Amino acid sequence: MLKRLLLALLLLTPALQLGATTLKIATLAPDGTRWMKLMREGASEVEKRTAGRVKLRFYPGGVMGNDNSVLRKIRVGQLHGGAITAGGLASVYPDIQSYSLPFLFRSFEEVDYVRERMDPLLINGLRRSGFISYGISEGGFAYLMSHLPLDSVDALQQQKIWSPEGDRISLTAFHTIGISPVPLPLTDVLTGLQTGLIDTVGSSPIGAIALQWHTRIKHIADIPLIYLYGTLVISEKSVNRLQPSDRVILQEVMEKQFQLINQQNRSDNLGARQALQSQGIIFHQPMNGNRASWQQLIDKVEQRLKQENPLDPVLFRQMQEHLATIRKGQNR
Repeated sequence: MLKRLLLALLLLTPALQLGATTLKIATLAPDGTRWMKLMREGASEVEKRTAGRVKLRFYPGGVMGNDNSVLRKIRVGQLHGGAITAGGLASVYPDIQSYSLPFLFRSFEEVDYVRERMDPLLINGLRRSGFISYGISEGGFAYLMSHLPLDSVDALQQQKIWSPEGDRISLTAFHTIGISPVPLPLTDVLTGLQTGLIDTVGSSPIGAIALQWHTRIKHIADIPLIYLYGTLVISEKSVNRLQPSDRVILQEVMEKQFQLINQQNRSDNLGARQALQSQGIIFHQPMNGNRASWQQLIDKVEQRLKQENPLDPVLFRQMQEHLATIRKGQNR
């Protein structure tokens, strides 16, 4: 009887192993951050609820390279997914950058109103491009940050500004105002600041601290530049290998975790802003004539992007209509 039981276990073990899948996920987020903590909590829940059939292994801190490298490794099967910025996914699905237009949003109230109505459209677009998204996570508003003063438009135009590699929208915006930015992948920005290749970046407060950029800046222009966000994507081909019930669990758990991350990032950005101020970093708010100069710059960028907008005109029009609706309700 015992021999039969042992034989049955030996025969069953390979089947159990074959049924287990480890999804390899890369991210630029440093290990130890709240983002990674929430992701690992989600992975533990997925493993537990699928009885070990689905595991998530994370590669944090950019060890798998920048977003382009991660996408390339997903295509060849070395990775299955990644937590990737909107700009990083533009080569796969350009419309994922819809929220990235400079000066698009004026407040978080506008962000929430538009995202509630448009997030599902963008997530469906990613799926049509071969990727399953588990939700969009806010990175916060990016501000221009520099080693040099940012108290006027003239000062800005004299600086060496970073532009995310492959981000056509940012390039267009900067060229519109007479700036030739320095395109770099996210993983090379800190080195660029340290060597003087660049002296100005656009980042959220929490991003600047998490990526250690705050150690190389002294000034921040206190005008929201763009809205930052990213998403966790896994190739649809990899997800389809899972049992249908396990796909449901994976989606349920990771969407819940991304909602938590989205909420946490907003409150963390407020705390990070206070931390930067306590470090002595100067926040420059446009005053008097400078305010008019900044507004002229904003208007010029908005007009150019409307003319040369690379996004789907239908999606763009929907977004503009949503913004018009909420601004009308606010009597703006």
